[in-house]
Amino acid sequence: MQFKSTKKAVIDYTVTIPHISFPALSEYPFIIHGFSTRFGGVSSGFFSTMNLGYDSGPIADNPNDVKENFRRIASSIGFDPKTIVISKQVHKTNVRYVDQNDCGKGLFRPRDFDEVDGFITNVPNVTLVTKYADCVPLYFVDPVKKAIGLSHSGWRGTVQKIGYVTVKEMQSKFGTDPKDIVSVIGPSICKNCFEIGEEVAEEFRKAFNNWEEERLLSTNENGKYQCDLWAANRLVLLEAGLTEEHIHISGVCTSCYSDLLFSHRKTGGKRGSLAAFLALKE
Repeated sequence: MQFKSTKKAVIDYTVTIPHISFPALSEYPFIIHGFSTRFGGVSSGFFSTMNLGYDSGPIADNPNDVKENFRRIASSIGFDPKTIVISKQVHKTNVRYVDQNDCGKGLFRPRDFDEVDGFITNVPNVTLVTKYADCVPLYFVDPVKKAIGLSHSGWRGTVQKIGYVTVKEMQSKFGTDPKDIVSVIGPSICKNCFEIGEEVAEEFRKAFNNWEEERLLSTNENGKYQCDLWAANRLVLLEAGLTEEHIHISGVCTSCYSDLLFSHRKTGGKRGSLAAFLALKE
């Protein structure tokens, strides 16, 4: 199954290093953004080929291959790999402000932070990077204050509402008005592919109003539930003060398109990592 470009997500198969972009963000000339695919890298085995994770499981990829992959995707999207700062994701809601002093952390030099699933910045030439293989990327752009955010929202981050936390951090740090923020809910596992049990379903019931349950959860033939992370994160962003017209769901499922994207669920954990990228231009 080959993903075709849509009004909400675009991929160019003619280039050596393909990546996904989002028309809702492409209209802002002061940012650079993208989302990687499985293709165009040098990694081998189940990391093949564009693996962007050092720590995606008990079997690690060759660090030199990962660095080369980052160099290649950076060249394709259009930023200097030395400007990258990579999250240290633990499925919590810690969001960190970063600037030029953080460039290179997580790739070319050690991080001096831990347990960070989201970043915000208003400093140009600082490339925010978060990693994925089914969880939800949340992109935030404030075109008024020229500030950005990028957060990783798995099911735990979704019920803990990291999207809401990210918006509030942008308000506190930059004076952002949530109504100005344009957000994209990026490639991640869709409702049809994301099965959960009663314990996780109960976490969603606690986090969201009961009347929203039918929109987020549906019982399947196994007696379990199909969970809609896209709809849940949309509700989180609305609660944070974003407007309907500024929330864009890419509609690209990592599991449905596992030939193009890494999916933890589809492969039983035998996979590499995708990455989301977002930066302000000089």
